[in-house]
Amino acid sequence: MNNPIERSRRERDGLGELDIQAGALWGIHTQRALANFPATGRRVPPLLIGSIAVVKHAAAVTNAELGFLAPDLAKAIVRGCAKICEGGPQIDQHFPLDALQGGAGTSTNMNVNEVIANLALIELGLKPGDYAHVHPLHHVNLHQSTNDVYPTALRIAAIAGVRNLADSFAKLQGAFQAKETEFQAIAKMGRTELQAAVPMTLGQEFSAFAEAIARDRWRTFKCEERLRLCNIGGTAIGTGLTAPRAFIFRIIEVLRGLTGMGLSRNENVIDATANADAFVEVSGILKASAANLAKIAGDLRLLHFLGEIRLPPLQAGSSIMPGKINPVMTEAVMQVAMTARANDGIVTECAAHGTLQINEFMPLIAYALLDTIAMLETTARALMRHIEGITANATRCAEYMADSPTLLTAFLPKIGYERAEQLSKEFAVAREQNAALTLRAFLVLKLGEAMVAEVLAAPNLIKLGHTES
Repeated sequence: MNNPIERSRRERDGLGELDIQAGALWGIHTQRALANFPATGRRVPPLLIGSIAVVKHAAAVTNAELGFLAPDLAKAIVRGCAKICEGGPQIDQHFPLDALQGGAGTSTNMNVNEVIANLALIELGLKPGDYAHVHPLHHVNLHQSTNDVYPTALRIAAIAGVRNLADSFAKLQGAFQAKETEFQAIAKMGRTELQAAVPMTLGQEFSAFAEAIARDRWRTFKCEERLRLCNIGGTAIGTGLTAPRAFIFRIIEVLRGLTGMGLSRNENVIDATANADAFVEVSGILKASAANLAKIAGDLRLLHFLGEIRLPPLQAGSSIMPGKINPVMTEAVMQVAMTARANDGIVTECAAHGTLQINEFMPLIAYALLDTIAMLETTARALMRHIEGITANATRCAEYMADSPTLLTAFLPKIGYERAEQLSKEFAVAREQNAALTLRAFLVLKLGEAMVAEVLAAPNLIKLGHTES
């Protein structure tokens, strides 16, 4: 890329003139938005910027094919789009806008239009701001509107995100399945309502974690189906006003080829422009994943506290207590899950507050949805590595099981309820006389080592139901 201008330049719009800072590839609309929307300091997600650039690429190709854009101009625009998609600090610095902005995403769309136009100008050997040759609106935004570009780009960004997320869930599922196999022979007590329940194996406990993540993997994978229907070509409100009919039907084909995604044009583009419920549906699926991650992380933390498993030590746990190690990864996962569930509420509120033919709150929908996808993806990968380092404490599992009062439940098929109840009473008396006596040891005395070993053997705990004797 040639070096941009070294001194500031002045641009004009319908509101007057502004100086654009030296080296900036954005234009006057972006400059105004920088001043207007300083809300959070969080920038528009790069994935969304790149996805808008892909839509601009498709529009340039389509306009060139149909004779609305000169081939050399289209080529320069396409090169600018490609540079944005490549990303990196040298490009990312030209997208400075806050993620939360009024105007349904117009500022972000114009930011991309202006940067592409100036990149195209540099490609043609011209100076940034020389819009007589490449104009952000007349050329880069030709036959488009923010209202069809932005939602379409968000769908592309979300599809790319959920594909990565599904892959992360697949790897996390595999990590839990590996532990399921590793721990399959370790007998322990299951618990309900934080009280001892009936025996199971640690492997079975981890199998439930694996199955929950398997559902998340499948649901996330299926999210793509909810995101494929686009409103590109609908321009302002879905009627396609100002866009040639040939452009409306051709651009989705070009976009499908560029992305490798099964995108298609919504049959009711007015609906697709006005309503954002598809994003709410996807967000709800992600919320279910967040709920599973929070529950699993909480369970792992509790099992670590009980001493039945050991979580990998990651860092010092205290600034005052030497040697203290905390279950920090599980706590981080739970916080991410909390944020994802909060984001779901944001997406829902934004979708509900759109009015008539547009959703004005699309920037917040985009930020919250893509934030959730990115957080869950990186968190699933981090948790996967953490799971791989978990070890079991079989001795501790056995100790809990040996002295759990509900252990007798496992013997009901062998001895019946009345006999088990009588043994429970006898054990209470024996325990008063010998506080060190465990229930398992008592049962060995009463029922014999062979029966106790058979009933509590891991293979018998794993199998579904019992065999009539």
